Amino acid sequence: MNRKTLIFRITVILVLAIDRITKETAGGIPAGGITLIPGVIGLRYAENRGAAFSMLSGAPRLLGVLSLVLIAGGYIWLRKKDIASFPLTGLALMAGGAAGNMIDRLIRGYVPDMIETRFMNFPVFNIADSCLVMGCALVMISLLFRHDDWKGMEK
Repeated sequence: MNRKTLIFRITVILVLAIDRITKETAGGIPAGGITLIPGVIGLRYAENRGAAFSMLSGAPRLLGVLSLVLIAGGYIWLRKKDIASFPLTGLALMAGGAAGNMIDRLIRGYVPDMIETRFMNFPVFNIADSCLVMGCALVMISLLFRHDDWKGMEK
């Protein structure tokens, strides 16, 4: 196993571990929520039965299966490519986040959310969601400003 594959796998495992821990403890958040930084961020338990912003609510298992197919297909495809570490880290964050939410959709039928922004009206989200967004940001930065990161895709 090469260094990049190891970093990819470790990143996915870390995202999954942190996501699982936070979701397993989220049920203990009191009904009124918890303020972490007044007016900025807090914790409030919510159950998302759809995809982003509750889209496709009512079909969590279908979303879980689609996630599984995309994650597996992406991993198989990426194994044959030589991508720079920067975008690969973004892809690993995305894979870990997608896997974390997929597990909940398949097992629970919903995704527990617990992070609440208090400075703007925004849906409650979780660690997996955050990793998906951060991963997308890294990949977009790489695509827009770091063209050499993708030289290995030509193979």
